Amino acid sequence: MVPTQAVVTGRRSNVNAPHANLSFPDHGAYGLQQFDLIKAIFEFVVLIFSLCVHECAHAWTASRLGDQTARLQGRVTLNPMYHVDPIGTLLFPGLMIFGPFIGLSFFGGMLVGWAKPTPVITRNFRRIVRDENLTTLAGPTSNLLIVLAAFIALVIESKVIPDGRNVVLSSFVEALRPAGGPAPQPLVLLCTIAILINLSLFFFNLLPIPPLDGSHILRNMLPYNAVQYYDRIGGWMSYLLMIFVGGFILRALLGPALLIVYSALIHS
Repeated sequence: MVPTQAVVTGRRSNVNAPHANLSFPDHGAYGLQQFDLIKAIFEFVVLIFSLCVHECAHAWTASRLGDQTARLQGRVTLNPMYHVDPIGTLLFPGLMIFGPFIGLSFFGGMLVGWAKPTPVITRNFRRIVRDENLTTLAGPTSNLLIVLAAFIALVIESKVIPDGRNVVLSSFVEALRPAGGPAPQPLVLLCTIAILINLSLFFFNLLPIPPLDGSHILRNMLPYNAVQYYDRIGGWMSYLLMIFVGGFILRALLGPALLIVYSALIHS
């Protein structure tokens, strides 16, 4: 099985920090059929939902730990109206995903976008370092829970439909292919896309590259002098690290993770 490569990012941020951004391969280089359109719609919907869950998890955890900044802005919700950025969450991803269907093939290959970052004021926490770490980890953890929920849905389907195991396994593999082959079962397609995008969110956001979630964890572990140097990483340096270093690490982790999911489906 050759899994579709993906890079997706979203993060919890301090007030006035730059937006989260994300990217994963599109299918623009392939012949477009009805199945491609269905897959594109699923990708777009799952992407928006996953980013909303990620940001809501940051906001909810911060609120529980004493910082009500995000709650007062209505961010403790799954309503996309409070999380999406019109340009970064709708326009750019829409062009990247649906552009090939209207002849804009030069948008294919990489999806770029972002959600509104969740505002957090760490001085409102009771125990600043611990609570900031918990708030930071809430986002990636929420994406891992979506992966678990999608996996459970696949296991249930494999047991309740005729020849369910073979249908789920074959559809899981086909859903990860860029194009070609038989169209996978719709629910398996939806769950597979959810697993792919949210595993990508989980791994990528834990990278210690500013302004990703993992950078907050690492920063809280560094001695004071090292923090001064670490805080200077930003701007173009961060984006270059995310694209080249982060993309390489994500591809190295995502393939084995998808194989683990596939093996778990075989033995479930």
